[in-house]
Amino acid sequence: MNRYVLGNFAPVTEEITAFDLPVTGKIPDDLDGRYLRIGPNPLGLEDASAHIWTLGEGMVHGVRLRDGRAEWYRNRWVRSASVADRLGEPRRGQVADERLDFAPNVQIAGHGGRLYALIEGGLAPYELTDELDTVGPATLGATEQGFSANAHSKYDHATGELHSLAFRYGADFVQHIVIGPDGRNRSVTDIKTPTLPYMHDFALTEHYVVFYESPMVFEPGRLATGVPFHWNRELPSRLGLLPRAGGAVQWFETAPVMVGHTLNAFEDNGTVVVDVVVHPRPIDFADVGASKPVLERWTADLADGRVTRTLLHDRPQDFPRLNGRFGGKPYRYGYSAAAELYATPSATEPDRPDEGFSSALLKHDLLTGVTEAHEFGRDASAGETVFVPSARAAAEDDGYNLVYVHDRDRGAADLVILASQDFTGEPLARVHLPARVPLGLHGSWIPAA
Repeated sequence: MNRYVLGNFAPVTEEITAFDLPVTGKIPDDLDGRYLRIGPNPLGLEDASAHIWTLGEGMVHGVRLRDGRAEWYRNRWVRSASVADRLGEPRRGQVADERLDFAPNVQIAGHGGRLYALIEGGLAPYELTDELDTVGPATLGATEQGFSANAHSKYDHATGELHSLAFRYGADFVQHIVIGPDGRNRSVTDIKTPTLPYMHDFALTEHYVVFYESPMVFEPGRLATGVPFHWNRELPSRLGLLPRAGGAVQWFETAPVMVGHTLNAFEDNGTVVVDVVVHPRPIDFADVGASKPVLERWTADLADGRVTRTLLHDRPQDFPRLNGRFGGKPYRYGYSAAAELYATPSATEPDRPDEGFSSALLKHDLLTGVTEAHEFGRDASAGETVFVPSARAAAEDDGYNLVYVHDRDRGAADLVILASQDFTGEPLARVHLPARVPLGLHGSWIPAA
């Protein structure tokens, strides 16, 4: 039995548009924008037992909030060539290499007044309309070597630039691409990576681009599987610091682990501090939920070339987020999901325990070391949250946490809005969606222009 086609992992089969959504509670009046989240949603399954969850075609789910109302909900597949063909629709443009055409499913991001669905490995981004319809393949971040903006691109609030660390399957280098507010590349820097590692995420500080080499490396013989990586037990992990002003990478070696996602990074008195979600054991992309990732702090000493690792929280968690205005700077609060992804039944644990697990959002106070948990219950399936500052925010955590949460009784999702400064209290609002939102990947708050 493949658990990634069951429960709230199961794909939805229809695209829905609904207006004037019912709400329990009150939506804050200063939330004016769209909450969007993307994830894999296969358009038909030929062999459910062999399905790999991360390889499903991308589907975007969105809710438009304005003036205390939930104006609409939409879910749409990204129309890659193959998706358009299967839906019997005209293609929306064409990528240079049709073998690399896929409906992006990892990140949804806005830049320069446009909306993009992003993926990794050299696959093309796609541009979407405000209503989530597909415009077509995009050239965001495109370089002469065939790279483009990768999933986990980072927006720099200080400069208005979008930074991407892009890798391509089989290439012995990655590229740091800086995209200006006008959507054009401002700089491209090659970084040699002879071990061909899987680089899913990275970080920015004021002076550095921070990235991670893990023992998860490219293997050409696995290309046909769709996940051409394996864990090389001979390799360590390395933290790399590339000066944003130019210069050589400084490397810091550590024990073999894989960094899944970055919460934040900042500079502190001759060190670079990086807070990351770490998979301490080899990860199997066919069963990603078998991993038990934890939150760690890595401190790289620029003078002695060593990195120190400290456990921040041992509850299995992922999808870390923060107040984006503090990205790359010293900060206090981070948010993550103790998600069903890492607590579903497996071959070794066929039944979820009656106690000890609840789908939850976590708020980490990194100054006091206190973590608060907003528990949703065993069957709620809460995913990644985004933090949205309030209109007149006076403190770092003055704002809202938005998250899709599965309601088992309705068989559909709620968009839950929490007051971040009352994290464990009752939600400010629950927007009741007319459809299920399967567990997915990453989202964004796109404020109104």
